[in-house]
Amino acid sequence: MSKKVAVLIKDKERQYEGLRTSLGLLLEFHTVSMFVLDHEIELTEEYKDNMEFIDEMEGFRYSNVPVNVEKYGFRAQTLEEIAMRLNEYDQIIPY
Repeated sequence: MSKKVAVLIKDKERQYEGLRTSLGLLLEFHTVSMFVLDHEIELTEEYKDNMEFIDEMEGFRYSNVPVNVEKYGFRAQTLEEIAMRLNEYDQIIPY
């Protein structure tokens, strides 16, 4: 059964792990929203490729950091908006 999953990435050291988890969940046909909180992503070629896969597989990328929105194509969400939306999800995975 497909679930709606939020992946919260606050720990910059685990940003790639959170991205890979998001991608893996999409491959299992879940609806996934990845939230990068309080830091600019460290964009490597591998990270960029995986973000593109998330977009192609109709996953969602959100961030409360303006530079992630402006430079990397994330959708803008404040912490308050994210907190209100979390009730919509079946599972929340923190990193």
